[in-house]
Amino acid sequence: MARWSFTRHPASVNETYLEHMATAAGFGWRMFTASLACFLHALLPFAFEKTGSTAIRELHDRMVTNRIRQAAPGNAQPAP
Repeated sequence: MARWSFTRHPASVNETYLEHMATAAGFGWRMFTASLACFLHALLPFAFEKTGSTAIRELHDRMVTNRIRQAAPGNAQPAP
């Protein structure tokens, strides 16, 4: 696997490899804890009533709404 495969995508979202690893791990951890809350909510409907939907909104805001992307190589416009 070429070195660019580790840096191309992180660069497209204005991050280094290590920054991207930390960001992705943070997203993964947030999704993991939210999924546990959702499973507990399935068993105990009164518990964690808004945890899953709050996590989705927050992650969407971080990933889509407030993300800065670079133009992909060979393209004049940033990738969506």
